Amino acid sequence: MLHLISLENWSTELIEEVLALAAKIKKTPGDYADAMHRKTLMMIFEKPSLRTRVSFETGVTQMGGHAIFYDLATSPLSSGKENVEDLVRVVCRYVDIIMGRLFEQMHIEEMARLSRVPVINALTNYEHPCQILADLQTVAEKKGKLAGLKLAYVGDGNNNVTHSLLFGCAKVGMHISVGCPKGAEYSPMEEVVASAKKAAAKTGAKISIVQDPAAAVKNADVVYTDSWMSYHIPEHKKDARVKVFHPYQVNAELMKHAAPDAIFMNCLPAMRGFEQTADVIDGPQSVVFDEAENRLHVQKAIMVKLLAEASR
Repeated sequence: MLHLISLENWSTELIEEVLALAAKIKKTPGDYADAMHRKTLMMIFEKPSLRTRVSFETGVTQMGGHAIFYDLATSPLSSGKENVEDLVRVVCRYVDIIMGRLFEQMHIEEMARLSRVPVINALTNYEHPCQILADLQTVAEKKGKLAGLKLAYVGDGNNNVTHSLLFGCAKVGMHISVGCPKGAEYSPMEEVVASAKKAAAKTGAKISIVQDPAAAVKNADVVYTDSWMSYHIPEHKKDARVKVFHPYQVNAELMKHAAPDAIFMNCLPAMRGFEQTADVIDGPQSVVFDEAENRLHVQKAIMVKLLAEASR
């Protein structure tokens, strides 16, 4: 059974195939109007969501299927009367595909192990593969290629977006430079960097982790940032984190170090005046809303691909 649990486990060829399919679906959506005819997606949410829920639910509807929203906070799981293992064993007998937006990576991995149908990781604290596939689609649209480009990520390096960017860029031959504060709390996990470097050795991608944001962004084709306060970060840490990350804010001065035609990306939600300034995210180099739109198209492609593989 083919699942999307981590980009670490997806080959370059599989990623490129899904990106090509996403481009086709975006160009001619009518050709896929029945791609999920009489199919049901189960959407299991432990974390709150805007783009994930709306894009998945809309995508299923546009392809002739049905989506069920299931909030774990109001389920028997929250009271201890049921467990994740039993839930998955049951619902995979009702539905055709499962999507989970959870806290722990081990839980989405357990879902995939137990399920009879494909499982999609729609976000955990460890990875965000759907987002990064949408990001790669956006870069390919704007730049005409992926291999050989440089993406600079600045800010919180120890989060799901950074981890999936490391895997995704390495797999498609895109150089990636992460600019983040020193220390394990703010840097990508060592095992993620090591795995990404193994993949990069096969594609020619270069990976660097630096503390100087200007050095990270130097000559970058893509400048990327994300929230300093991921969903799992407690609110009482906000002031301290703002102080630590402020030197990594993407502003007009930092963007000058990138290539003149560099694009700016943020997976959203974004806080103007924090991880980036308003003039950057609302400026001419920003592609954040094209990036958000592509969540719809690439997730359609993911579902079509996984369901096709499951039917073989």
